[in-house]
Amino acid sequence: MNIQKSLLALALFGIAGWAQAAPNCAIKLKAGDDMKFDQKSVTVSAGCKSISIELQHSGKLPVAAMGHNVVITATPDAAGVAQDGIKAGAAGGYLPAGDKRVLASTKMIGGGQSATATLAGGKLKAGGAYTFFCSFPGHSALMRGTVVVTP
Repeated sequence: MNIQKSLLALALFGIAGWAQAAPNCAIKLKAGDDMKFDQKSVTVSAGCKSISIELQHSGKLPVAAMGHNVVITATPDAAGVAQDGIKAGAAGGYLPAGDKRVLASTKMIGGGQSATATLAGGKLKAGGAYTFFCSFPGHSALMRGTVVVTP
């Protein structure tokens, strides 16, 4: 009996260790009419082939009044991309077209909508400094957070 319990405990311990070692390849964020993301920091693994980005807008206001997106850049580029996004206007989704500083972004959405995007995992390096933010005018100061990339 004791041997069976010991083997079962070892098996469960091994499964738990494997589950903890599995790479995190998804960023899931929610935002509402209060101009806040539900998280200030997200963690992904550098070993991911691709990283999915999911945004849910839990508010009720339309995109023209309270639109949100998720933009990921290297941290030093975030302020410049947000400023240039305002110049791009609503028609451009408040992002400069073809801007190489934008590593990934979702489309701009309004209340009750959701959006997804994919980021090639190789664009993020472990230990690098990355920021996520909303590029709707006036939102990036409050709606921003850190992307932590683990090995």
